[in-house]
Amino acid sequence: QKEIRRYILENPDIIFEAADLVRKREASLELQEDGDLIRSNLEEVFYDDYSYVGGNLNGDITLVEFVDYKCGYCRKASKIVREFLKEDQNIRFIVKEFPILGEASLISSKFAIAVKNVGGPEKYELVHDILLNLTADPSEAYLRRIASELQLNSEQLFKAMQSEPVLQEIYRTSELAKKLQISGTPTFILDEQFLRGFVPLDVLLQMARSIRNK
Repeated sequence: QKEIRRYILENPDIIFEAADLVRKREASLELQEDGDLIRSNLEEVFYDDYSYVGGNLNGDITLVEFVDYKCGYCRKASKIVREFLKEDQNIRFIVKEFPILGEASLISSKFAIAVKNVGGPEKYELVHDILLNLTADPSEAYLRRIASELQLNSEQLFKAMQSEPVLQEIYRTSELAKKLQISGTPTFILDEQFLRGFVPLDVLLQMARSIRNK
């Protein structure tokens, strides 16, 4: 023990090397666990029958985002996602409506899904960006104004917000998040990797290149 202690004192860098090795092993184990979670819920993550799908519908890599419209980091990340889809035009993009920050979040998600179900994916793309940039609470007056901008019937949308398909989409996404151990937004899934929180553009681009080079 004395010899070991003396060796460590004479070579303190070995402590940092050991700590780095532990971190790498933990990261590798975490990646494996993430991959197992995603693979065990593959159909629900990438091929459900309700989530918005955009980007390149035939893209070779899929980016999934769990989003809450009242989340400041989601708002910040939306700009990065737009740039990512512009820079890499072979990305399939899925949005999972995951309102977890209160009543305003829930109302916003119900409205967005109603727009998707009534007006289609192109209208959803527009309302998705509008709601992510809406700093005020989504009052009825605001939602009516948005409906007017989208050239959709507000009464039809308000009715759709309480419909079974809208409520089921939110419920099913919430249940999927539990299975995937997702508790915050934004959470991204790129291929078989979780990215939790805000992710810079260069990281997304590098990860996409790495996935293709496997």
